Amino acid sequence: MNETKPIGQTSQLKRITLAGLLVTIGIVYGDIGTSPLYVMKAITAINPGYDQDYIIGAVSCVIWTLTLQTTLKYVILALRADNRGEGGILALFALLKNLPAKWLYTIAAIGASALIADGVITPAITVTSAVEGLRSVVADVPVVPIVIVIICLIFILQQAGTGRIGRFFGPFMLAWFLMLGILGAFRIPVAPAILNAFNPWSAIKLLIHFPEWFLILGAVFLCTTGAEALYSDLGHCGKRNIEISWIFVKAMLITNYLGQGAWLIANHSASGINPFFSIMPAWWTVPGIFFSTGAAIIASQALLSGSFTIFSEAINLGFWPRLKIKYPSKEKGQLYIPAVNWILLTGCLITVVLFQDSGKMEAAYGLAITVTMLMTTMLLCVWLRSRGVGKIACAVFLAAFATLEGLFFIANMFKFVHGGWFTLLIAGVVTAVMIVWRRSSEVRNRFIDYCDLNERTPLIKAIKADSEIPKTASNLVFFSRSDNPHLLESKVVYSIVNKQPKRADHYWFIHVETDNEPNTLEYDVEIIEPETIFAVTMRLGFRIEPRISLFLRQIVEDLVAENKLVLTSSFPSLRAHGIAGDFRFIAIRRKFSPSSLCRHGDTVLMRMHDRLRHLGITEQEAYGLDTSLVTCETVPLIINTTLSERIIRSGAKVCTEDEAEDP
Repeated sequence: MNETKPIGQTSQLKRITLAGLLVTIGIVYGDIGTSPLYVMKAITAINPGYDQDYIIGAVSCVIWTLTLQTTLKYVILALRADNRGEGGILALFALLKNLPAKWLYTIAAIGASALIADGVITPAITVTSAVEGLRSVVADVPVVPIVIVIICLIFILQQAGTGRIGRFFGPFMLAWFLMLGILGAFRIPVAPAILNAFNPWSAIKLLIHFPEWFLILGAVFLCTTGAEALYSDLGHCGKRNIEISWIFVKAMLITNYLGQGAWLIANHSASGINPFFSIMPAWWTVPGIFFSTGAAIIASQALLSGSFTIFSEAINLGFWPRLKIKYPSKEKGQLYIPAVNWILLTGCLITVVLFQDSGKMEAAYGLAITVTMLMTTMLLCVWLRSRGVGKIACAVFLAAFATLEGLFFIANMFKFVHGGWFTLLIAGVVTAVMIVWRRSSEVRNRFIDYCDLNERTPLIKAIKADSEIPKTASNLVFFSRSDNPHLLESKVVYSIVNKQPKRADHYWFIHVETDNEPNTLEYDVEIIEPETIFAVTMRLGFRIEPRISLFLRQIVEDLVAENKLVLTSSFPSLRAHGIAGDFRFIAIRRKFSPSSLCRHGDTVLMRMHDRLRHLGITEQEAYGLDTSLVTCETVPLIINTTLSERIIRSGAKVCTEDEAEDP
């Protein structure tokens, strides 16, 4: 057994230091920090003939949404539901996956899919809103082409990693939030009455007396769309850094909203104007547009990193086919999934071309993320109950936040025909794939047969000694799904014995586990039969590239050094020159057999599974195997859950049940 090296549980970024807080500001708040670009614009678009009470009530709704939804639910409560320091809806599900409530995986899939849909539209709306600010300088600026170029650059740069430019995110976002606060504070004196927005009664009065209150809530909800991303970034920065930095971020956001509200009260004819840029002094407009564009790019980057993390977690939890994952830097959050990157780019470009204007994108924005928040609320309620919190307290939590988010959902549903359908369509497609893949994988795994490897050892030894069977390779390597080294899939034994018998000097059965720690690189090896059968378990950290060929060679070197393995080829000509035996990997693909006799629903799931697996990569690609050393075999997965009829010889008598029981 290889010795385990201790690995630190927390990174330096998770310590409460000025550097940690600065990095947190740069990583966590990109999405919620760019909301002032479009929230007040959306609110005034609902009621162009607004009055003072309307603006005060709307800003009050924003303040108390940030307080109840973002601060109370996410910063105070959700951050405590961490899975070994990781946050987000799938990390929350991982804490609950062993509970008997099997429906929880559907809730998690819906929430994660809606968050992916949000990741498609967020870059489009934030970059478009920022670039539209150029119209205050050049009226006929071509916004769409500029936005397309910027978005393409953002996605192209992903493959190089963001480790270096990420160092500038913190200082830049610090400057951005200071700018928000200063600009807002500068405008508050023009209409001090805006400070009445801190009184929640102002929000309640507006929602009671304004007939289209649901439209207001739909616009107000945009101020908290980054709250779910805040929870997802828990593992990158740590709970305490997020809690402390949120105090500063929230103060700057509210100050800016107050400043925009004060300017709107003082300028009643502001219809069609974005108050975010209007509160800027004329000499600051161009630098302000530069900062807005930079903040939009960082927000897009944060959503992309979050999307990569979601898919990585989805793969580990069995929600998605295996994808090629790259790690451009040593930080956990810095992973890159090429397939996801280009699909999201396509979605963003379609969004920009389809909607053209940020005002129209607002109709599509927010609906999907309300779904995620509702799903997170449900999972948090189950988590609280699993941690011993009383039923009454859990019921109060569920009723309060489900009601609040339910109102937001209803309000956003009025946007459905105006663009909300777009994000729900994306979320629906991703949800369908996740649920079908997980469900079909469960069915497949349920019908995988295992056998006792110790019982099959005499047969494998006999094949090794049978010189009549051509030698396939000196070392044959198979991958095993079993975490028990003494259990082996029957299909692997079938490949060795029945599917063109394979003679070798050594048989290796490798089981690969993904560890929650980033840098784990360990193995255990059990010698089932000396000089013949070896069962290896590799534990790889989530950011370790699975270079199985290299790791196996290192394990072999350890065994040779311990005199537990003779690697020299058994061919006399090669042994005379000290040539080592060759290795060949056998990759077995289980394909659903049409001859299976099972329920219609299981048949449909199996056929869909075979189609969906094309979204992912093969086993040899995932494990970085040299294709010249890999033999791919397809074996039938036959599921028999019903009795099959038996053919009989002509003229033979068929016994009835009564005759069979008659002595």
